[in-house]
Amino acid sequence: MTDSSAALERLKHRIASAEAVIGVVGLGYVGFPLALAGHRAGFPVLGFDVNAGRVAAINRGEQVIKYIPAEAGAAAVASGRFAATDDFARLGEADAVLICVPTPLTRQREPDLSFVRATARSIAATLRPGQLIVLESTTYPGTTAEVVKPILEAGGLRSGIDFLLAYSPEREDPGNPHFDTASIPKVVGGEDEVALTVADALYRRLVVRTVPVSSTQTAEAVKLTENIFRAVNIALVNELKGVYAAMGVDVWEVIEAASTKPFGFMPFYPGPGLGGHCIPIDPFYLTWKAREFEIETRFINLAGEINTRMPHVVVDGLAAALDAQAGRGLNGAHVLVLGVAYKKNVDDMRESPALRLIELLEARGAEVAFHDPLVPEIPPTREYTALAGRRSRPLTGELVAGQDAVLIATDHDAVDYALVASRARLVLDTRNAMARRGLAGPRVVKA
Repeated sequence: MTDSSAALERLKHRIASAEAVIGVVGLGYVGFPLALAGHRAGFPVLGFDVNAGRVAAINRGEQVIKYIPAEAGAAAVASGRFAATDDFARLGEADAVLICVPTPLTRQREPDLSFVRATARSIAATLRPGQLIVLESTTYPGTTAEVVKPILEAGGLRSGIDFLLAYSPEREDPGNPHFDTASIPKVVGGEDEVALTVADALYRRLVVRTVPVSSTQTAEAVKLTENIFRAVNIALVNELKGVYAAMGVDVWEVIEAASTKPFGFMPFYPGPGLGGHCIPIDPFYLTWKAREFEIETRFINLAGEINTRMPHVVVDGLAAALDAQAGRGLNGAHVLVLGVAYKKNVDDMRESPALRLIELLEARGAEVAFHDPLVPEIPPTREYTALAGRRSRPLTGELVAGQDAVLIATDHDAVDYALVASRARLVLDTRNAMARRGLAGPRVVKA
C-alpha cells in the first residue's frame, strides 16, 4: 500500500469514528451553520474566514448571524471542538475541507469565481495526501473539475490518488424555522467513486439524508436547476401580477385560492425584485456556460429580464399612486422604505432589491429613509457603495406621518403594521403584508 493509499484509508477511518477534523472555509450564512452541524455531529471543526473581526467575534461566542442563537456558537467554542481562524496556513490540519465562499456575478453578469480560485490556491499551499476537498459554493457544471481540480493538482498531488475531490451544493434557507442544515437532504457528487463514497460518508454524519449522484457536474447542475426553477416561477407570478392588476384581479387572492389544489400547483409569490445570493445570480451562471455549447437559454433569460425589471415597476407604481392620491410626483417626495433585507425575518442584505429601490427613488428626486428592525445600518456592498452606512430610523407615528408614502419592500414580522396603517398617507405594499393582517383601506395600494 502506498503512502497516499494509507492516508486515504486513515481518512475513511477518521470519518467513521468522528475523529476527522472538518475545515469550513467561509463562515457566513452557509459556512457557519455547516460548521455548527459538524460540531453537533461530534467532529472537531476548524472554521476559516478572511474577516478577522468575524473570526474574533465567533471565538468570543458572540452572535454573528441573527437567526442563529448566540448560545449555539458559544457552546461550540466552549466545548473545545470548534474554533475559528483567519490563518489559512492551518488548512493542512483539516482532514476534510468544505468550501463555502461567495460566487457572485461581475458587472457584465458573468461568473466571478475569484473567491473559489483564491480558496483553492490557499488549500493547494497546504494540501497533503489523505484530504477530502468539497466545493459547496453554487456554480456552473464543470467548475469543480475545470477550475478547482487543476489548482489543487498544480503542486503534484493527484485527485483520486493522493486526495479526494467532491461537490455538494449548499441548500440553506436563511431564517426558515422549519429547516436547518442538518434537516435538509444533501446532494453529493464525487470526482470518482472513492471520492463520492468518502464524501457521502462524511455528510451522512452531518445531515438527515444524502442524495449521491453520478458526478460533480450533475451535483452542480442540481443546485442551478433548483434555483432556476424558483426564478422562472417568480417571474411568472410577477408577470401575472401586472396582467391581473389591469383586470382588477388581486393576484395574491388568486395564488392563495390556487394553492388549495392538492396536486399540480406550487405557490410562488410576486415581489419588488429578487434578492439573496442564489436566485438573482444562479440563472446567469448557466446561461453563461450554455454559450460555450452555442445554446441560447431564452426561457431563463426572459425570466431574468422580468425579475430584474421589477424594482422599476414598483417605483413606477409608487409614482402613479402618489399622483392619484396626492396629485404629486416622486420629485421632492418623502418616502419611507420598510425593510431592506432581501427576505423577511433575516438580516441578510445580499442582492436585496430594496437597495435598488432606494437608488431608483432617489434618482427620481425622492428623499428616502428606511426602517428595518434587523438591519440597523446598510453594510458595504459591491453595487451600492453610496448607500453604505445609512442607518435605520426608529418606526414612530411621527416618522410615518411625515412621509408622503411608505413602501413595504420586506415584510418582517417585527414591524408595527397597525401603526403604519393608522398614520401613513399612502402605503405601497409589495409583499401583501397589510392585507395578511387585515389592514386594508383606500390608502393601502398593492404593488
